[in-house]
Formats: sequence, structure tokens, C-alpha cells
Amino acid sequence: MAHLLHIDSSVRGDESVSRRLTAHAADRWRAAHRDGTVTYRDLATDPIPHFTPESGAALSADLIAEIQRADTVLLGLPLYNFGAPSTVKSWVDHIVVQGVSFDPETGTGTLGDTDFVVLASRGGGYGPGTPREGWDHAQAWLPHAVSMTGLVPRIITAELTMADVHPAMADLRPLAAESMSGALSAIDELWADQYAA
Repeated sequence: MAHLLHIDSSVRGDESVSRRLTAHAADRWRAAHRDGTVTYRDLATDPIPHFTPESGAALSADLIAEIQRADTVLLGLPLYNFGAPSTVKSWVDHIVVQGVSFDPETGTGTLGDTDFVVLASRGGGYGPGTPREGWDHAQAWLPHAVSMTGLVPRIITAELTMADVHPAMADLRPLAAESMSGALSAIDELWADQYAA
């Protein structure tokens, strides 16, 4: 039976764009896997503690097992101060474990069979040719951070998400709408060949 691990991290609740994207993706996943099951983890309301000797082994084992039970991991990744939320960093720190999520001798990750879908949101524009090109350190960091585990993120991004609420960004609203539409369309394609009739 197919199983989805759905992880949110935004602190913005109902106003969160990344939560809107992950909710849409989870709905599409359920449509493609009628008998599938879902585990939900909210890193904003139930944060994982920073990695310490005390918090390490047992919690890491639980979090890795949670991934191993899933066919698909769905992560909402908002951009905070040009980086990933610290709660996502804590999650990653706990799942990169020698001898558990990767073989130290071969360097082979044990989580490579898991589909890892990352739905990112960023309030401004960080694409090629923009003044802040390269300032999105979350998307640059994550593939490297989880690489030893075998997880390979497929990242779908909606940007300029603050255009609707910031008057100074009003002229960017058409681009923001286009970016959101593109992200939703990309999500709709993720499991299109599996949708139940």
C-alpha cells in the first residue's frame, strides 16, 4: 500500500503559500493512490529539537524509519531570511546518520527509493537576471544536505508570493500569479499517470 509522508514547516498557518502547495499536492497524491495512507508532520507546531548528543540517536532512528515507510515524502519549504527554516535544518540533521541512512564504507544512501518532492515558496524573485539571483540558499543547500542519504529532491517553486500584500510589489502581481499557476500545474503532473479512474 502506498504511503505518503507530508511535512509542513511554515509558521504562517492559513496564510502560508508552501502549505497551500503541499495541501494541493497531498490531494493529488490521494487521487492517484486511492488506498494510500498518509503520515503528517508539522515542524512549525511540533518542531524537532536541534541535534545534540541527547536528542540524537533515538529520534534520528524514528525520523529515518518514518521516511523508510513512505513511498513519497512531501516537504513544504518556505524561504526565511534567504535560507531554510531552522526546523527543516534540524530535520535534515537528524536524518543524515552514518550506518542508518547511509553506508559509511560505500557512501551509499539507504533512502534512495523514496520519491522526495519539495514545494518551495519565496516572497521575492530570485531567478536568473534578478537582483537577488543566487540569494535563495535553501534550494541550493537542500540537495547537498540530504545527498548522503540517497534522497534526491524534486523542487517545485512558487515565487513573488508577497506581491499581493506588499504595495511596492504591485507591478509584479501578474508574474506572481504566473509563478503560482506554473507551480500548481507542475504538481498536477507529478502523479498524472497514476490517477485512478
